Amino acid sequence: MPDFRSNTIDIFHAAVRAADPHAAVLSHTDELRSLYLDGGFTRLIAVGIGKASFSMALAVEEALGDLLDTGIIITKYGHASKALQLFRVFEAGHPVPDRNGQHGTGEIIKLVENADENTLVVALISGGGSALLVSPCEGVLLEEKQAITSLLLRAGADIGEMNAVRKHLSRVKGGRLAEIIFPAAIVSLILSDVIGDRLDVIASGPTVPDPTTYSEALGVLEKYGLLEKVPSSITRLLEMGDNGIVAETPKRDDPVFRNVKNAVIGSNRTALEGALREAERCGLKAEIIGNDISGEAREEGRRLARKAIAARLHKGEQPLCLLSGGETTVVVSGSGTGGRNMELALAFALEMDGIPGITLLSAGTDGTDGPTGAAGAIVDGSTAMRARQRGLDPLEYLRTNDSYTFFSELGGLFITGPTGTNVMDIQIMVIE
Repeated sequence: MPDFRSNTIDIFHAAVRAADPHAAVLSHTDELRSLYLDGGFTRLIAVGIGKASFSMALAVEEALGDLLDTGIIITKYGHASKALQLFRVFEAGHPVPDRNGQHGTGEIIKLVENADENTLVVALISGGGSALLVSPCEGVLLEEKQAITSLLLRAGADIGEMNAVRKHLSRVKGGRLAEIIFPAAIVSLILSDVIGDRLDVIASGPTVPDPTTYSEALGVLEKYGLLEKVPSSITRLLEMGDNGIVAETPKRDDPVFRNVKNAVIGSNRTALEGALREAERCGLKAEIIGNDISGEAREEGRRLARKAIAARLHKGEQPLCLLSGGETTVVVSGSGTGGRNMELALAFALEMDGIPGITLLSAGTDGTDGPTGAAGAIVDGSTAMRARQRGLDPLEYLRTNDSYTFFSELGGLFITGPTGTNVMDIQIMVIE
């Protein structure tokens, strides 16, 4: 009989390979070389932010090292596998920013602030950049940025809402890095980790016009009941911006974007298409059912379980593989440890309790899920039953947001280490 659990793992790794940022950047380096030489530029510099920035920088160094003057990247701790020759590498905190990220961002600002019309800046942008590229506005402390980031995460704010706030507290997000680099030309190669590949949301859009406003940022804090909980310096700054006392982030008609080109070079859809090909190679009838999975993780887990159960009732003789992707959120009400993929998987297991023949792997393509060392988890119809036999109450672990502890004790954690890419999460359901 086929090993469907192993199939899900093989399919996941194929998805990650399909969204390889190193290969994606290499496919654009000939175009960059021509632009540099034909455009009469005399200096080429590169900056990178995000979990995939090391792989992206390595590609630039390999293909354009003869032209590149220098570069700087900021990536998450543990995501830089070796030293680069032409880039300075800073590793920093994610999802909550830290001093290393602030220092690295200061070095990026120093590098690009004197760039002139004869300079071409290549920006390598990937998910995680919102936390890694950190330079608070005047009057806001790093500790206050850390506090509001943690509050928004625990409240279950989605990435668009979080970034609407972060962009208006930053000197570099929401197009403000493009302001600093102007009048130099910019080419941004972007690996998307957001639903719909919205350029202004990926890494908080440092080189992209910002459609959000101070008023919207205040609205996010009001929606989650945080106006009275955030540091007073933050509400004061947002209110000053809303009243026109502080300048807005640059918008679409701002001249700083005249010589800026932003290009998405990889996305969750790219990964899902790679997963589809691998599933078919494994002899499964595969289907992508969506790359816009969002909302609360446990609710999405239940919904996907119901979809898998329905598919099981109507499928033919060939095993079926349903693929989805996106990014859910977790409203933290308990004191446990976990991530959105593990919480989704645990809710999935409870919904299909006792139903055989269905296996789910839900994992982050970057190899991390929440503040843990796991990428996600693998479950099937026996997961909840096996837990209860060992004295574990899966419903209680879900209630306390303690999915990591649950899978650590029962088994089922999916651990990959940093993958070098970051295109949100994928769910792989195999129906025997």
